Amino acid sequence: MSFRPDAVRGISGDGLPGQVDYRLARQHLINEYRRGRLSRVDVCDAHPELLRNAHELGEASPRPCPICEGDDLVLVTYVFGPRLPAHGRCISSRQELVKFSRSARELAAYVVEVCRECSWNHLARAFSLGGRGA
Repeated sequence: MSFRPDAVRGISGDGLPGQVDYRLARQHLINEYRRGRLSRVDVCDAHPELLRNAHELGEASPRPCPICEGDDLVLVTYVFGPRLPAHGRCISSRQELVKFSRSARELAAYVVEVCRECSWNHLARAFSLGGRGA
């Protein structure tokens, strides 16, 4: 990684915005759970709509759930922006994500890690889409 001002702000050399990764926050939460400072109810609290989207549209994750250690961990992607519903748009395919990335509108995408078994959920990463012309 370069330490030029544009690189530090999350803009890569090709002019595309960067990505925010939440692995450190995720690991801290898992550590607090394993130390007994958080209960399972505190960390396995996925909203029913998020669970429904995880069951219907979730993309399998190669990792096991960090809480129940089951293999039912999936990634769910939402896109937010102008002319989209206030609750965002849940992405159903990679082609749909590519379509949004070609949009002239600037959009925000969020990938959420969800366990369909125990309801663990955590924001995995966020990144910008579109805004570069159609």
